[in-house]
Amino acid sequence: MKILVKAIAVVGILAMVSCNESSTPNYQFFPNMYQSVGYETYSESAAFNNGVAAQLPVDGTIKRGWMPYEVANTAEGKIFAKDSLVSPIKSTEKNLATGKELFGIYCTVCHGKKGKGDGGLVKSEKFLGVPNYKDRDITTGSVYHTIYYGLNSMGSHAGQLNENERWQVAMYVSKLKADLTK
Repeated sequence: MKILVKAIAVVGILAMVSCNESSTPNYQFFPNMYQSVGYETYSESAAFNNGVAAQLPVDGTIKRGWMPYEVANTAEGKIFAKDSLVSPIKSTEKNLATGKELFGIYCTVCHGKKGKGDGGLVKSEKFLGVPNYKDRDITTGSVYHTIYYGLNSMGSHAGQLNENERWQVAMYVSKLKADLTK
């Protein structure tokens, strides 16, 4: 009897294995997940409402890790930033040290180590007219605004420095200005 049960089990297993065809997949619940359709960028496609394969982000979308800056890049916006913007971070030795380090990476090449406008690119005459912080009527808010949008020959550094780092650099620039006016 035991041999008969074992024989039936073996025959049953062999029958089930012999029906399996490994070259084709079993029933697919979501076939597009197995063989996805590739769309050419900017090609016409019925898969999307507007008929184009490339889709733009929804209005108001903010990329991850990016904080919107609501002050406009206008003369009025610059005046507002100069008069009203206040750093949300505290002026600590750690923040000033980080600001000094970032200033050395991004700003020294034009503005010089002490903010006198005598960086390497100015000395080699690649850029001229970089101001001395001593001669400028600047605040932490106006420096933040300038770092965000750029000014004249200086481009924006908003892509290189996050919000906190921009405030740290602006804080350090204010310290350099105070040191120059002593």
